[in-house]
Amino acid sequence: MTTRIALIGICTAVLLAIALPAGDAAAQQKSLKDQLIGPWTVVSVTLDQGGNKSEPFGPKPAGVFLFDAGGHFTTHITRPGRPKFVSNNREAGTADENKAAVQGTISNFGTYTVNEADKSVSLHIVGSSFPNWDSTDQKRLAAITGDEMKWTNPTSSTGSGSALVVLKRAK
Repeated sequence: MTTRIALIGICTAVLLAIALPAGDAAAQQKSLKDQLIGPWTVVSVTLDQGGNKSEPFGPKPAGVFLFDAGGHFTTHITRPGRPKFVSNNREAGTADENKAAVQGTISNFGTYTVNEADKSVSLHIVGSSFPNWDSTDQKRLAAITGDEMKWTNPTSSTGSGSALVVLKRAK
């Protein structure tokens, strides 16, 4: 009898050891939208134009992406070290100052929806620092692992190629 009780106890422990982690993992599995919500900081931006890769915002871009639970977003990426405007007036920059400011910055805001099946995010861009994107609908791919997100833009603002933005969840 004691052996039988011990055997039942061992079997119960083994079954619990197998079942609980699977249950915990399932409980911890969140939807892409739930994982997306919150602030993210930009780690890197890589542009791929037919195999030619570059870092349009430099090796250490600055930026933040923010997604709220209500379906609103804003994204901002800048190249550190852009020259300051000598006039200290954003409306009185020289041609070179304006060029560096525009080429070294991309910002967007609007609304978004998530397609859980293909792990995509559809953006309705209300406004952008790149005027061609104002009032457009665009699709991005989002792969989130832990505190890292790989955000792929298949149609970059350069007119060709794709952009991969690596982000880290802001703490």
